Amino acid sequence: MSVMYSSTRNKDVKFTASEAILKGLADDGGLFVPDSIPSLDVSLEELAKMSYQETAYEVMKLLLSDFTEEELKNCINQAYDSKFDTEEIAPLVFADGAYYLELFHGSTIAFKDMALSILPHLLITAARKNQVKNDIVILTATSGDTGKAALAGFADVKGTKIIVFYPKNGVSPIQEKQMVTQKGDNTFVVGIHGNFDQAQTGVKQMFNDKAFAAQLDAAGFQFSSANSINIGRLVPQIVYYVYAYARLYANGVIAKDEKINVVVPTGNFGNILAAFYAKNMGLPIAKLICASNENKVLFDFFTTGCYDRNREFMLTSSPSMDILISSNLERLIYRIAGNDADKNAALMKSLSENGKYEITPQMKKELESFYGNYASEQETAETIKELYEKTGYIIDTHTAVAAGVYHKYLAETKDTDTKTVIASTASPFKFTRSVMNAIDPKYDAMGDFELVDELSKIGNVAVPKAIEDIRSAAVLHDTVCEVEEMPQVVKKFLGM
Repeated sequence: MSVMYSSTRNKDVKFTASEAILKGLADDGGLFVPDSIPSLDVSLEELAKMSYQETAYEVMKLLLSDFTEEELKNCINQAYDSKFDTEEIAPLVFADGAYYLELFHGSTIAFKDMALSILPHLLITAARKNQVKNDIVILTATSGDTGKAALAGFADVKGTKIIVFYPKNGVSPIQEKQMVTQKGDNTFVVGIHGNFDQAQTGVKQMFNDKAFAAQLDAAGFQFSSANSINIGRLVPQIVYYVYAYARLYANGVIAKDEKINVVVPTGNFGNILAAFYAKNMGLPIAKLICASNENKVLFDFFTTGCYDRNREFMLTSSPSMDILISSNLERLIYRIAGNDADKNAALMKSLSENGKYEITPQMKKELESFYGNYASEQETAETIKELYEKTGYIIDTHTAVAAGVYHKYLAETKDTDTKTVIASTASPFKFTRSVMNAIDPKYDAMGDFELVDELSKIGNVAVPKAIEDIRSAAVLHDTVCEVEEMPQVVKKFLGM
């Protein structure tokens, strides 16, 4: 059965998966959603015997149905190869009563690699399928991790250029160093004087600027997105939840069809939305536990039914979650509105004009499988310290937000019987200062790379190649601009 895609703000215009991946964002500003969510069509017994690559094919073939088997397998095999430092791609580690799904074994040591390793291949394949002659310009805003993962994925990919905007003072030193040292003639990194929400809004405005699109076309370019608003980012993320469940079953941890909980640290809502889609494809998930940091706009939404971004923007030790406009939530809103594009468009208009919207009691009832909570900065640090002292296992700040919220969930619900997977979204080496300070404040006197070596020593884990590579790497990108200058910066880079 062929799955078609339409906008969350207009149900009438249909696109194939490859067309939706190429466009990134719908013309009306909406996000692409599948017209139906197909059920997994392989048994758990079969999945339990599959590699990550084989699992990826079984999941992705259902949602990217206009790709041929050869095209899809080619994309998968190019993506999930030796750039990952573990054979299983996404290993599970048991620590203190939960299973940590390590999603950071790719080339940039964050979960974004899981989707951004394959997106360039999907995009180039989609361009060929649709006879696209223009160069694809990937335009992306990052709160820290998407940027480097997208840059690494698209660097020197023929027929593409990539421009990444990031908040100049809103990412960790390691995250910034990873981006500004990125090689590749087609890569461009720009710091903005502003926060992630302003960067993301600036990118969306350029996508929606019809006059700009015409100028690009005349110059032989067209925009696409590597943010999680692109359906080509979201679909690959569903895979690792299916894979994790199959591994738990294969290892005798769970019985057939036994339900598990999934905890996801969440900013832009893409990663937990992928788990929601996995559940809708038939994966036995009980609770989707949405973990926020002190920018707790999602916690407040799940608690009250009101989404309100009119609040102070907090800079935290988990910067990839420092977000007040969770773009992917729109896909869930569309779904709980009964796939009513008009209703969703009205709510998004309210968000744009008033900074908030409120869902109906009936829509709120559709959110019963979600649990939302948040962890403060102090709670996040305490979680890192306690887990390390108890088990010797070291997690990053984002994963610690998830673990902290999971502890709150257990205290509230007493649900100790349900096996739980915590999405471990970044390597602790990406946030060494915050992680090491949490374990012991004495480490704050050390330099960034001294901390890396100390973390390796106390955690008994090798320093990832991604970190070794930037120790002495030269800064290649030093452009900084104001938010309103973003379009001019893009034109300059493209020689327009």
